[in-house]
Amino acid sequence: MLVLAWGWTDQPEKFDLTVNLTRITFPYLLFMVLTAMLSGMLNAVGRFAAAAAAPILLNVILIAILLLVGAGWLELPGHALAWGVAIAGMGQFVWLAWACHRQNILPTLPRPRLSPGLRRLFTLMLPGVIGAGVVHINLLVDVFLATLLPEGSLTYLYLADRINQFPLGVVGVSVGVALLPMMSRQLRAGDAATAAHNQNRAIEFALFLTVPAAAAFVAIGGPIVSVMYQHGQTDAAEARAIAQALAAFAVGLPAAVLIKAFQPGFYAREDTVTPFKVTLAAVALNIVLAVALMQLILHSGIALATSLSYWFSAGALGLILHRRGQLRFDHRVRRRVPMIVLCAGVMGLAVWWLGLALADPLVGSLWQRVAALAAIVIAGAAIYGTLVLVTGTMKLADLAALRRKAAPPAA
Repeated sequence: MLVLAWGWTDQPEKFDLTVNLTRITFPYLLFMVLTAMLSGMLNAVGRFAAAAAAPILLNVILIAILLLVGAGWLELPGHALAWGVAIAGMGQFVWLAWACHRQNILPTLPRPRLSPGLRRLFTLMLPGVIGAGVVHINLLVDVFLATLLPEGSLTYLYLADRINQFPLGVVGVSVGVALLPMMSRQLRAGDAATAAHNQNRAIEFALFLTVPAAAAFVAIGGPIVSVMYQHGQTDAAEARAIAQALAAFAVGLPAAVLIKAFQPGFYAREDTVTPFKVTLAAVALNIVLAVALMQLILHSGIALATSLSYWFSAGALGLILHRRGQLRFDHRVRRRVPMIVLCAGVMGLAVWWLGLALADPLVGSLWQRVAALAAIVIAGAAIYGTLVLVTGTMKLADLAALRRKAAPPAA
């Protein structure tokens, strides 16, 4: 914590609380390492559901603990949630161990032996860990810098990032998890055409969902934050600060998902060094930009620097793959991606106008705010859906095809 929260060392009570909560949650890391290994094994044999459902246990346990705190059964909600995280980690491990057992792939525990295969694994894994973790490394940098800013800055960034992580976690992680084993099998079988086709479809699908999400976060970030967080402890000024951070994070949302779509192009070819080098450059860029921008726009500058570093990473990874001849955007991607951006931009303007038209209920009671935001979201989804269908940007058959295994286009 001296490294991550150096800015709090002059506040002993807050710093000591941070250390204590970290001690309680730390066992979660052990279970997450094992959970990641078991998830990778399940994904490698084409079983995605159990691994995708594992985070539900964490959410259910944390929500249950919050309900117990609210009912007065537990005190000190911070400590209760910290224990909940540790317990949830154990639960996720047991869940995936049972799933591996059902697939008859649960590993035994032989005496460790440094075999050639294990050496190869570590050779690929060490740079891959950092190369795949640009999002988390940037987050650690953001945490450190935010502790140097005025009180509340870290909270603003954290709460904004929670909203931004929703489409990133649902779309970005899903794309990376599903694409890597698929491309690995196809490239090993010498079927580069199908691998390239599937990567193009992953890029198209990821942008189809995340570009409108980013546009909405920028256009109506204020109402979203108000409904999510402004319930007594958060005042209007703090809600605006969170919304500003959300808009800055949203700028990089499509890039963060593109990173997840580009990285399998390297990992499937057992190249973990190149993403590692790109990550180091992106982290350095993030630090420089964050230090500069936080002088101008405080916590929003840190969020914007993170977004710009995502675009750098996505651009560098895509360019390297293209120069190697391992990434070629087909006609469908070249035609549809600009239309996706255009449709999302029109939708963003529409929901921004609706936000102005419903300004009064959006500052009313909680239920008025919820109803107004729901109306804006439904209208935005309808507008975007209509635009992509009318313009031919996406067809209903394309959406149905996402449930089926992709096939290469006809020659």
